[in-house]
Amino acid sequence: MKDNTWLDKWNERYTHEEFVYGIAPNDYLKEQLESLTPGSILFPADGEGRNSVYAAKRGWKASAFDISIQGKTKALQLAEQNGVTIDYRVGELPSLNYHKQQFDVIALIYAHFPADIKSSIHRMLNQYLRKGGYIIFEAFSKKHLEYITKNESVGGPRDIESLFSIDEIRSDFPDYNILELTEKEIELKEGLFHNGIGSVIRFVGQKQ
Repeated sequence: MKDNTWLDKWNERYTHEEFVYGIAPNDYLKEQLESLTPGSILFPADGEGRNSVYAAKRGWKASAFDISIQGKTKALQLAEQNGVTIDYRVGELPSLNYHKQQFDVIALIYAHFPADIKSSIHRMLNQYLRKGGYIIFEAFSKKHLEYITKNESVGGPRDIESLFSIDEIRSDFPDYNILELTEKEIELKEGLFHNGIGSVIRFVGQKQ
């Protein structure tokens, strides 16, 4: 369970009038979706909806969840502005009533869950992905702490346990054909909170 401090952080962040990570989709997500036939896709920790709305515009049946009601409000606003609908649920994953093998793709884009539950969330998500479906993942690596020290504007968690390593991803998603798994330095230009050079883990896996 997440404490109120965690929930309050995200509700407060998403009360900004601006979309704090912008309204454009994540570059890596955009690149990966171009090679896939649209189907059903789930966005955990989707915040203000920039990625799920983009997927819906591309013809995907887009679902999303987050703990922040403020995030949902802005996501639905963005969806309406773009003439699409998304299924956006608020709460913790076990209570959201998704079905086993419901999704063709699960896209984890900067889905930094609290350190003590992040691996269990990954394993829980696995049951909602059909066999042959794909995980698309981009989030900050443990090396990213060095980058935050140089430039706080790049964003990301400031505790190493909430960041990711290649070994953790292998462990969390063991039954996948790994199409890509790399640690990479990239430049981010995403709204107010992701700006500058950072270190990320990128992963695309197909469920066996």
